[in-house]
Amino acid sequence: MRILKLGMVGGGEGAFIGAVHRIAARLDGCWQLDAGCLSSTPDKAKRSADALGLARSYKSYEDMAAQESVLEGGIDAVSIVTPNHMHLPVARAFLKAGIHVICDKPLTTDLAQAEDFANECAGYDAQFFLTHNYSASPLIRQAKSMVADGTLGDLRLVHAEYLQDWLSRAPDADNVQAAWRTDPARTGGAGAIGDIGTHAYHLATFVAGQNASHLAADLSSFVDGRQVDDNANILLRFASGARGSIFASQVATGCENGLKLRIHGTKGGLSWAQERPNEMIFTPIGGVEQRLTRAGAGATDSANDVSRIPAGHPEGYLEAFGTLYREIALHLLGVEVAHDVPTLKDGVAGMRFIDACQRSSRDNAEWCAL
Repeated sequence: MRILKLGMVGGGEGAFIGAVHRIAARLDGCWQLDAGCLSSTPDKAKRSADALGLARSYKSYEDMAAQESVLEGGIDAVSIVTPNHMHLPVARAFLKAGIHVICDKPLTTDLAQAEDFANECAGYDAQFFLTHNYSASPLIRQAKSMVADGTLGDLRLVHAEYLQDWLSRAPDADNVQAAWRTDPARTGGAGAIGDIGTHAYHLATFVAGQNASHLAADLSSFVDGRQVDDNANILLRFASGARGSIFASQVATGCENGLKLRIHGTKGGLSWAQERPNEMIFTPIGGVEQRLTRAGAGATDSANDVSRIPAGHPEGYLEAFGTLYREIALHLLGVEVAHDVPTLKDGVAGMRFIDACQRSSRDNAEWCAL
């Protein structure tokens, strides 16, 4: 398979998610990182590029898009790992230049802007992908296939929660990661719901195979002076009749990265936790609880397709990210993959979720259509 050439915007010194994307991109040997505009500060961008040994470093993403699009051997795709408010302008520049985009979530900071962008993208040849990495975990793929083949019966309850505690207190002034995540100008006012709530919602709807039709949300800001939500309690209604909930918090003391999913139908239920990604509990109605393991006895083809190592060896966050990068590469090379990777429609769905949460909470948790 031809190795694709990758660029990156953002993700320089002090960034967390940029390093994750770089590891994921090279995990399966599908991508080679060649170019970047790793910071909006030129000196920092240059230092970051030199540290990574990049062939080409740019002072602006506009220059990078323009020059890479005409360069022989230029990049095939760009990875966008900037704060949220920069996702769309960067994506637009590269899509216009004919370069594919792999973008961190959420899509942007405003629903209307996201919908306009989706219409605009219909006129581009280049493609847009969104990195909801948890959807590529092997047992999540198995859960989705079990729902789709009727193992759980008709769905009744869909619950996801994502609990952290790292923003339980006002962060130090030099905490760059906290600074932009709690800045309404760079997040569109979406704190926990944008940062981790969109992951929980995408995971729930990905496995359930359906988006929610209505929600009721109570958003809170517990830390004094904070201008974005740091806690969200959300009820969901699905057109199928199923009911659900999302609990997303960055002030849940004692929780590190507690993403969990529980789905219950007329024939059985499933439970999975990201901090124990190699096991999932399945309980058929009236039956004995079963512990399903990644690549173990009872693993489905959809799970085995994205498992790299034998059962019993831990495989998790980085590998799931790597699976998305591999599947995006295969898709761009015209090779069929078993699951659709997250795209622009998933980004717009995430923005509809954020917008409905904010509207509902402003109206004292009134039910809102998505």
